[in-house]
Amino acid sequence: MTPFFRQAIHKIARPFMQVHPEEQPDDARSEKRMRDIESEVIHELSALLYLLIGVVSAAFGLKGFLMPNGFIDGGVMGVSLIAHGIFDIRLSFLVVLFNLPFIILAHQAIGRRFAVRSVFAISVLALAIYFIPFPVVTEDPLLISAFGGIFLGLGIGMAIRGGAIIDGTEVLAIYLSRKTNLTVGNVIMLFNLVIFLAASYIISTEIALYAILTYYAASKTVDFVIDGIEEFMSVTIISDFSEEIRLVVTDTMRRGCTIIKGEKGMGKQGWALKDTDIVYVIITRLEMSQLKSEIYKIDPKAFIVMASVKDARGGMIKKKPIKMI
Repeated sequence: MTPFFRQAIHKIARPFMQVHPEEQPDDARSEKRMRDIESEVIHELSALLYLLIGVVSAAFGLKGFLMPNGFIDGGVMGVSLIAHGIFDIRLSFLVVLFNLPFIILAHQAIGRRFAVRSVFAISVLALAIYFIPFPVVTEDPLLISAFGGIFLGLGIGMAIRGGAIIDGTEVLAIYLSRKTNLTVGNVIMLFNLVIFLAASYIISTEIALYAILTYYAASKTVDFVIDGIEEFMSVTIISDFSEEIRLVVTDTMRRGCTIIKGEKGMGKQGWALKDTDIVYVIITRLEMSQLKSEIYKIDPKAFIVMASVKDARGGMIKKKPIKMI
């Protein structure tokens, strides 16, 4: 954070940190509280930026592609677009109306902060749809489906990164998955199946088929935005040559790793179990082939367990700079 913003935060936060003279905190505690405030401010500003980018992108996808051509999407946004086409009610009003029950549900199922951010995001989206005159980009059905879905998915994904929703389908899916045996994916699939069947009956089969393409493009874009460009993998390596493997990870691949103390469990009853060091590392999927190659050079019989990681923060996720090697 720049000194200017740091000083501004300190000036604003200082009055709220005043306590009774007999209970004045020491310098270390005051500094910690100030760091906590700085962290919270940075987090909130980042969330706000994500939300604003998401809102503009979603509004552009709707007004620049879907709305002018009578196309729809899945989820609550799809319901809003169908109602807009049938009753000619402003989409900005329908987006707020149909998402309102899901915001209330989000308050119960997820939390108050999430619900408040969602109210803000959906309100700003409604204002953007109503006031910003986005141009109509194309009338080609395939381009409308693909790029309308991409921009709408980008908006939904950025809003989720900002800790909010602009489409309440996911909240409904999370809530029902806790109450029933259905998974989140199953709930979303069934919800959208009803929407597409209704669109086929009310509008046309062709529009419903294009809506499936739009939803596919949007869902893939949401996954890309949330998971990031680099998909991470966690790798657990059990080998008698754990130290050599650790050096390969840290020196050759320039990644951080964690050594977990364990015992091999293949001994017979009454035998003393053998201690072993387990190497745990997080890398990108693109580096998986190199890591396996390096491990097999050291120990062809090494036991390797791989799992996908949705996101990772902190530690040495990125490679060490060259100057540090």
